[in-house]
Amino acid sequence: MYSTQGQTHRQFTYSIRQRHRGRQTRRPGRLWCNDWSVRQRVRGITMTVNKGLLSLVENEPNFSNQALENAVATLKVGWVNKSFELDSVIASNSVLTTSQKNDLIDDINNISYLNLGRVLGDLVRHSASIIDATIVPVPADETQTETFLGILQNVQTIQGLVPELYGVSASDKARAVNDHLGTLNNIFLTTDDSSAPVFTSLSESINFIVNADLATETALETAYDNLKNFINGVVADSTDFQETLDNFATAVATAHTNFNNALASEPYLTHRNNLISQREKINVQVALENSNLSGLADFIETLSNNISYSALAEDDTLRLLMSRVAQNKQWQTYFENYENEKENLNPIYTTNTDSDKSAIIDQVLADSGLPDVTDATDLAAVAAKAQRDTRIDTANYDRYTVEQQITKSCEQLGITTANRTITALSGTMLRNMNQHDRDEIARRLDLNESANTLS
Repeated sequence: MYSTQGQTHRQFTYSIRQRHRGRQTRRPGRLWCNDWSVRQRVRGITMTVNKGLLSLVENEPNFSNQALENAVATLKVGWVNKSFELDSVIASNSVLTTSQKNDLIDDINNISYLNLGRVLGDLVRHSASIIDATIVPVPADETQTETFLGILQNVQTIQGLVPELYGVSASDKARAVNDHLGTLNNIFLTTDDSSAPVFTSLSESINFIVNADLATETALETAYDNLKNFINGVVADSTDFQETLDNFATAVATAHTNFNNALASEPYLTHRNNLISQREKINVQVALENSNLSGLADFIETLSNNISYSALAEDDTLRLLMSRVAQNKQWQTYFENYENEKENLNPIYTTNTDSDKSAIIDQVLADSGLPDVTDATDLAAVAAKAQRDTRIDTANYDRYTVEQQITKSCEQLGITTANRTITALSGTMLRNMNQHDRDEIARRLDLNESANTLS
């Protein structure tokens, strides 16, 4: 069992490590040849659907974030639409410096929940960076070689690695598919409970406020347009426009404040609070995806290395070496205890539930020919069983009669012998020894469970 287990670990680890070693040289769009072994190891055997595949051979899927853009378009109403247009102009302008853009963005973000155009613009740009894989960082002097296909394959690998090493689902570690790609997977258009999806809830509040035809909302739209038109009019040879730019930005910030004050009481307050809540959900999701995807390769490398170390521990010499050079106390303990814990592993003791334990104990007892003595009146058989009991020191027992052997064994087991017949002692000791056989199997079962439990 152990050699097969080790071989599987090594094959799995090799396929993962080869995937990352070949990262810089693989051709975009080409499946890694060892993905099949990875899927076998962590997800079970997978079969490909052949129907329709022939028609796809010379065609690319042409993945895009268009579905998200279409969903965002439904929110472009009233001031939100004007805010989005302004955000797009700022992002695409080639005259303003990066520093000027950042200062401007900060100036007009004084009431951040109203600046939904920026939130939605950031969301669209974020999703586009996943499609073109630029979300994955590379050193300044290197070329981006990651692809969307590579991201998808890495995310799939995570779905198997996390349960393999942590013993929980990927979602429990915030590493599920939607924790990496939810913005592209319509996460803001669906919900797992009775609450409205993020975009549905946003749309309701935006439209309620816009339909109220508030003067402060109209004034904000005008301020957005004025700033947008000014930026569009700035040309490369423009000079000394910073003061004017600042004035338009101040006008937007002021309009934000006025609009926010107008929403401070019902029936608008509920919708203002909802805008704040839904905006936060979008930002949290984008931040989670950024964090997960930007460090995805390193995360996989760390997990696959851990599998490699545990596989190497099967070699006695390497295990001893690693226990000596490892500076991490937990790894030292793992290597030092590996042999003992490995000896505790036995598939016959593996259970799915606590209710299975009693049945397994009964089965192991039967397979072991236990109980091997059932008749307490057969004193010779009881005495012979006592000599096989590891708790009893049977040195020089051959000097004693069967009755004396039983009496001395009872004394060692803490069984009262005074004023009791030899038959009574034999019966008590036999029950004690048969129960010990059962307890010993239960102990081995617990040791197997402990050695087989991720901790």
